Amino acid sequence: MTNILDYRFLIPVALLLGLAPFYPQPHIVEKIRMLMAGTLKRPIDIFDLFWHAWPFALLLYRIVLDIRQ
Repeated sequence: MTNILDYRFLIPVALLLGLAPFYPQPHIVEKIRMLMAGTLKRPIDIFDLFWHAWPFALLLYRIVLDIRQ
């Protein structure tokens, strides 16, 4: 059974779900730009930001855990 915090799971999920769709620009990039511009106001856009950011958050959490050990 694959652990959700295993790098073999986290890296592909972060790349595929976190960056999808790849063209014309990844959603996470678009939503971060909207956040910085102050135009991230609609609930669907906020949900979309969290949806595309959670794989990166889990990957960062795993990296921090490994650094502390």
